[in-house]
Amino acid sequence: MVSVTAAATVLPLGAGSAAAQPAPGPELVPGTPCTATAHACVSLSKNRAWLIRAGEVYYGEASALGGRPESPTPAGVFHVTWKDKDHHSKEFDAPMPNSVFFTNTGVAFHQGSLTERSAGCIHLSKKSSTVFFDKLQVGDEVQVVP
Repeated sequence: MVSVTAAATVLPLGAGSAAAQPAPGPELVPGTPCTATAHACVSLSKNRAWLIRAGEVYYGEASALGGRPESPTPAGVFHVTWKDKDHHSKEFDAPMPNSVFFTNTGVAFHQGSLTERSAGCIHLSKKSSTVFFDKLQVGDEVQVVP
């Protein structure tokens, strides 16, 4: 019977090693934290939003204000589910002009205060909310990043 013993040499991975490099991720649209598949992009930390078509910004950088700490705007990838030009929230008894809903929990872009945080929605100026309402369609991808 023949016995074979294998010796392994372990080499540390240096900064120049291919294995030490992270896998490349999707390319971001210049000037935004979102990828080219997004039609709407929101940066919660920067309070900014953009509209994107074919990997290029065509509207923005717009001021945008998300939810309060106790009711934060969820981060993630969503899709526009429905729109209502003159929506009125039954839950908060408040007008939400130019609402573009993108979660199944009622989170939307809409006209609102840019100084007072929402209950989870993304507040936009009157002008920006009109543009977002007019340009976004049901099914369009929305990316919200922290």
